[in-house]
Amino acid sequence: MKLNRLFHLTKEGIKSIFTHGFMSFASVTIIVACLLIMGSFSLLSFNINEMISEMERDNEILAFVDEELSDEEAMDIQHRLEVISNISSVRFVSREEAFENFKAEYDDDSRFDDLPDTTLRHRYAIHLEDLALMENTAADIKAVNGIADVGAELEIGKAIIVVRNVISVVSLIIIAILFVVSVFIMNNTIKLATYSRREEIAIMKMVGASNAFIRFPFVIEGLILGLLGGAIAFFAQWGLYSLVTEKLMTSLVGTLVSVVAFQTLLWPMLAVFLGIGLIVGVFGSSVAIRNYLKV
Repeated sequence: MKLNRLFHLTKEGIKSIFTHGFMSFASVTIIVACLLIMGSFSLLSFNINEMISEMERDNEILAFVDEELSDEEAMDIQHRLEVISNISSVRFVSREEAFENFKAEYDDDSRFDDLPDTTLRHRYAIHLEDLALMENTAADIKAVNGIADVGAELEIGKAIIVVRNVISVVSLIIIAILFVVSVFIMNNTIKLATYSRREEIAIMKMVGASNAFIRFPFVIEGLILGLLGGAIAFFAQWGLYSLVTEKLMTSLVGTLVSVVAFQTLLWPMLAVFLGIGLIVGVFGSSVAIRNYLKV
């Protein structure tokens, strides 16, 4: 296709956006609405997964040192624990520190004043890389010479893993369903817009215009509308997310949960919104006009 013809067809595609203003507006509105629904649910799912991941990182195993070991021998165990697979960090907690932490949980309680600070045992606070392997890792820790006992909340760990897996699967299914529904709605909207121009297409076919010549302006139109809808949806999502998170953080709920800042997802979200808008716009236009080219 020659450059001047390409320029002419592109100009016709842009012009038709304004010529059929109402249908263009309807197409962009549908794209924005569908992307907002998908984006909102995706952000909710992402935040839930982040909270569960934070719970995984905070969950720790306590490895209690044999009381018969000296302080030096107790601290010497650390390098043997660090080589165990699935362990991300190991921190030695002396019996004195453990006792101070224990007393700090009971403010102004004098019941523990007469107890020596050697009442508790030396221990190691251990964080894992993968909570799903907690049971096996706890067994490996207990097998280390000098470790008397291991305190691992296996049931809590299993519960966190189950919740994480369920939320991940459900989120993927719902997002996939929303995507299919959104594409269906947007495609039908574009088909409706094309239907109103069926006579125009028929005339162009009768005067000998090729399918590519007729299709190109529609594809350009769909591309622009898709990108425009994606861009508007992105900024609307940004504003909506910021408004909701601001209200959430200033409420009681904000003291219990943390929310991922939109800025950390800025570029991926922009790429996804523009990408989906572009694909749906171009694909919808190509499919919608296909039937009318069979004249």
